[in-house]
Amino acid sequence: MNARRGVRFGSRGIQRGVSLIEVLVAVLVFGIGLLGLAALIIVSLRSTQTAYLRTQASVLAQGMSNRMRANPAGVWGGNYNGSYPLSSGGSASCSSSTCTPAQLAQQDGQYWSQELAAGLPSAAASIACDAATAGASPDSASLNERPPYGGNCSMSISWTERANGDTSHSSAATQTFVWNFQP
Repeated sequence: MNARRGVRFGSRGIQRGVSLIEVLVAVLVFGIGLLGLAALIIVSLRSTQTAYLRTQASVLAQGMSNRMRANPAGVWGGNYNGSYPLSSGGSASCSSSTCTPAQLAQQDGQYWSQELAAGLPSAAASIACDAATAGASPDSASLNERPPYGGNCSMSISWTERANGDTSHSSAATQTFVWNFQP
């Protein structure tokens, strides 16, 4: 009877060791799965940030194009052409007085410069409008009455964003949003 007990205890001891190895392997597999999930979440957050910045660029471009549509004399007079954010120039305020198209364009440029600086990291932008096809001179009284789509403008917005696989925060990629439109 003692011999039987020894066999039974012996086989139980082997099963306990196998169970421990199975648990360790299961914990290892579970840990690797959690690391993969953490990596997936990090990639998702970076992609969300990239999408957010691209949406910001699109919204900022649309906002400036709407300002330009409201001031066709300023657009075809070349008052919006140039680089943004504006580095110089006085404060243009049209709230208390009537503005000329050039003053309104300067005020729009200052507002847009502030929006660029607040909305995108290291933002730079430029606008170039081709008045050759506008159909009227900027001083013409018929400028506001001309049919739409009278000329072409090109807007370029660039900003820096961290590269997708970068974990060191040292490298940054420059992204550029270019939009051709007809105000």
